[in-house]
Amino acid sequence: MAEFRPDVPRAADRRTSAAARRRLREWLPGLLFVSPVVIGLLLFTIVPMLTSLYYSFTRYDVLSPPRWVGVDNYARLVTDPTFWTSVGVTVRYALIAVPLGLVLSGLLSLLLNQALRGISIYRALFYIPVVVPAVATAVLFSNLFNVRYGLANALLRGVGLPEYTWLTRPETALNSVIVMSLWTIGGSTIIWLAGLRSIPPYLYDAAAVDGAGRLRRIWHITIPMLTPVIFFNLVLGIIESLQMFVQVYVLTNGAPVNSTLFIMLNIFREGFTHFRMGYASAMSWVLFLAILLLTLVVFKTSGRWVYYEGDRS
Repeated sequence: MAEFRPDVPRAADRRTSAAARRRLREWLPGLLFVSPVVIGLLLFTIVPMLTSLYYSFTRYDVLSPPRWVGVDNYARLVTDPTFWTSVGVTVRYALIAVPLGLVLSGLLSLLLNQALRGISIYRALFYIPVVVPAVATAVLFSNLFNVRYGLANALLRGVGLPEYTWLTRPETALNSVIVMSLWTIGGSTIIWLAGLRSIPPYLYDAAAVDGAGRLRRIWHITIPMLTPVIFFNLVLGIIESLQMFVQVYVLTNGAPVNSTLFIMLNIFREGFTHFRMGYASAMSWVLFLAILLLTLVVFKTSGRWVYYEGDRS
C-alpha cells in the first residue's frame, strides 16, 4: 500500500498553481501600465474625497485639528443666505448657458458641415478657443468688456448703439459671463460635426425622393440621428456649468454685489479665504450630490428621446 504524504502537492494542485502563475504573467504588463492611473486616482481623487467627507462633519480651520460637530455644517447651509445666492446664480447660469450653447454649437456645426474649399481651416479656428487656457480667456474678456476702452463697447458705439455696462452692474454681469461661455462652443461643435458626418447619406436621398424639403429632413432625420450627441453635450454642459470657477474668479471674483458668485467660487472663499474647511467641504458634497442627481435624471430619461442607430426596441 502506497504511503500517504500530505506535503507533496497533488497533480491537480500543481496544474492550478501553474495556470495561476501563467495568468499572472499575462496580466502583469497590463497591471503595470494601468498602475499610474490607478495610483493617481486613489491618491488624488478617492483619498481627498473621503477626507473632505470627514471634514464636512467637523469644524476645521487648517491651523488647528478638526473638531467633530456632526451635521452642523449641513444645517448651517439651510439658513446661509450667501449659499442660496450662489445656488441661484449657478442655476440661472446653467438654465441659460447650457441650452444656448447647445443650440448655437448645433447651428454652427451645420455651417461647418458644408463641402466648401478651406472649410477645415474654419473648423480649426472655431476649435482653437477650446485649447486656450481659461485664465487667458478671462483676461481677454475682461479687456473686451471694459466700459471705457473695451472693444465690445467700441463696436456698439461704431454702429450707433448705446454702450453696455457688461461687468459693472449686477443686472448685466451674469449675462456677460454667459456671453463669455459661448467663446468655447467649438468643443461641442466638433462633437456635433462628428455626429453629422456619421449620418448615412441614403437617409437624406430617400427622404428627398419622397418629397421632403430641407427643414423636414433636418427635423425627421438630422435631429433624431443626433440625439446621442445632444445627450452627450447636455450631460457635459450641465456638469461644466455647475462647476464654473476659473473664468469667473479671474473676471469678476463674484462682483458686483455677489451677482456672479457661483457655488464653486463660494466654496473657494469659505475654504481658502475664511479658512472654514469643514463648511466648504459640506458645500462641496452638496454640489457633488446635486450634479450626481441631475446626471442620473438625464440618464434615466434618455431612453425616451435618445435614438441609437440599430436600436430595434
